[in-house]
Amino acid sequence: MNILLINQAFVSPDEPGHTRHFELAKFLQSRGHELVIVASDLNYQTGQRTVVRKGIFTEQIIDGVRVLRAYIYPALHRSYFWRIISFFSFMFSSVWTAFQVRDVDLILGTTPPIFQAVSAWFVAWIRRKPFLLEVRDLWPEFGVSMGVLKNPLMIGLGRWLEKFLYARATHILVNSPAYKDYMIGKGVHESKVTFIAYGTDIEMFNPSVDGSSIRAELGLRDKFVVLYAGALGQANDIDTILRAAERLKSNDKIHFVLFGDGKERPRLQNEAERMNLSNVIFAGVRPKKDMPRVVASADVCLAILQDIPMFRTTYPNKVFDYMAAGRATVLVIDGITRQLIEDSYGGAYVQPNDDQQLSETILDLSKNPDIVKQMGLNAREYLVKHLDRRDKLNETLDLLMRLVKKT
Repeated sequence: MNILLINQAFVSPDEPGHTRHFELAKFLQSRGHELVIVASDLNYQTGQRTVVRKGIFTEQIIDGVRVLRAYIYPALHRSYFWRIISFFSFMFSSVWTAFQVRDVDLILGTTPPIFQAVSAWFVAWIRRKPFLLEVRDLWPEFGVSMGVLKNPLMIGLGRWLEKFLYARATHILVNSPAYKDYMIGKGVHESKVTFIAYGTDIEMFNPSVDGSSIRAELGLRDKFVVLYAGALGQANDIDTILRAAERLKSNDKIHFVLFGDGKERPRLQNEAERMNLSNVIFAGVRPKKDMPRVVASADVCLAILQDIPMFRTTYPNKVFDYMAAGRATVLVIDGITRQLIEDSYGGAYVQPNDDQQLSETILDLSKNPDIVKQMGLNAREYLVKHLDRRDKLNETLDLLMRLVKKT
């Protein structure tokens, strides 16, 4: 099969961020298929250019994977208005770029942002090919719930596009069981939606990885390290982490390390300085290939989102990596991820937006290393049994082959 993916936020192993589509491309390659990726020329976390582009797009070959880097207006970390302008710019440049790829059997679109999925639908419609819509987050509902989308016209457009794409997709792939329930509630037939969790690479993230070099680099050899790895955006509620750190700053053993970047990072760093938080380190970004050592440097790992009902439907990918690495998760997200952590006995749940409970939980864990270790072992065992990415990639391949064979 020859599959074309349009994904503005595609990440290679040399960039910070989630590399799921690169891993899918390598897996398909090993099975005799090809995934060609149309991506933007900006990294979505840093907002920095990834290539020197000439013309509308530039072609890269990354470890055998063909990536066409299309133009995007560089405004991902500006206002939300300018972010939408940026999304639209990629929407149009990606269509032009996608038509340069020949011999395509299936078009894969992904959302958010929702506009790039419209590009994928259009290319599939013109070429008369199956259109698989991958839904990674529920937009525009997440944006409305967060208060990011307030303009009635934009909300109406987003919901119209959502309905349009659900109706015209040949099939829909979701990474959360709650997303499937949401779509059925929107009138999508159950048979049209497949749930496949992302899982994680259990060989890449495993308890044998040595994170001591990261600890040494940060000057935290003998500390209790609480790690957050991921985006520093409005959805992530890093302010609650800062307030918990303030409660614990008299304890020189506990340190919070934040790896990542995003629109909120400058404000958060200024806030940490204002609060005189010497126990918080903004450690910058690392490429995905370095993340196993980063996670291995932690005693416990944090996953946190704003206290918004819609976020109870989502699986943060970082939690899978934490679990595979044999690290206990302090989870500040209610819903299906809480169920995952509780079913695996792989961590501790904290009520969202409750910095007092978060600080107390971390303090308690820092005094009980045996419990922390057992949580990590439990998490790893559960992850290997239920969320091994090799199994999930095989399920994805089966779905792709079924869709292609129908045409």
